Amino acid sequence: MNTLYIASGLSLLIALVATPALIPMLRRLKFGQSIREEGPAWHQKKSGTPTMGGIAIILAVTVATLISYLISGTFGAAQISLIVGALLYGIIGFCDDYIKVVKKRNLGLTSGQKFSMQIFAAVVTTVYMTWSGVIDGNIVIPFMKSTVDIGFFAIPLAVLVQLAVSNSVNLTDGLDGLASSVTLIVSLFFMICAILMDNITVAVYMGATAAACLGFLFFNANPAKVFMGDTGSLFLGGAIAVGAISLKMPLILIIAGGIYLIETLSVIIQVTSFKLTGKRVFKMSPIHHHFEMCGLNEKKIVLLFSAVTLILCGIAYITVF
Repeated sequence: MNTLYIASGLSLLIALVATPALIPMLRRLKFGQSIREEGPAWHQKKSGTPTMGGIAIILAVTVATLISYLISGTFGAAQISLIVGALLYGIIGFCDDYIKVVKKRNLGLTSGQKFSMQIFAAVVTTVYMTWSGVIDGNIVIPFMKSTVDIGFFAIPLAVLVQLAVSNSVNLTDGLDGLASSVTLIVSLFFMICAILMDNITVAVYMGATAAACLGFLFFNANPAKVFMGDTGSLFLGGAIAVGAISLKMPLILIIAGGIYLIETLSVIIQVTSFKLTGKRVFKMSPIHHHFEMCGLNEKKIVLLFSAVTLILCGIAYITVF
């Protein structure tokens, strides 16, 4: 448990120090966020707010966990899969953000380039986790409160979960503090699960991730002084996905990370409906923008989505323990 305390405390400290130090640097480099023209009109005032703040999150989680694992003498395959797996997604996000800020347009990597890189990251991470024994075919089934061996199917499931979660967290990062708040709660949930399952390795990583989100949230809450960008959201998505897979709980992530799922489904429903009928189901997607268009301010939406995440994590806990 001392390792967990060290990792969480160090991650929080690094995030609290690195984030405000990064903000003026990003301003000098003119790494400001470009706001989508099709987004809510009032979001245009956020244009120019420093982005790529996710660098501080990556730094906090990676340095804190590396130091903690080395101090405890437990640096091995399981630890490498967590650190490197999440880092691969952070690198993809960084490339996307870099193209956006250099070209000064809100496009970045093409969808094909981005998805291809994500598939590569997912396959590499899954192959390594399988080779090292982190993935062995067993997964926890909700409400059964035991593991079931699904054999080879655990491999494509791990790839699918990484792709889905990394993109879902990316979609959730559309309001000040939203992705940070939701991911903070989901990370704490998996940290608690890891402790109860006596998996200190994952507990340390999830604890550090939660602490980094908390530290970043001090500067990302409305009105945000900095955005995490794809650098942070893809990294966090990768961290959550790999953590859940390491605990053999990818299906539990569907419940605990229900907000991520709802955000993604809202986009799929909106696009499908418009293509088939020419009509939109929501005023705007992802769904957090729909609530904005209905008159709720950002702070209320973040509180609502965070409360829903707490409830969903409670339900997920009941299905496992």
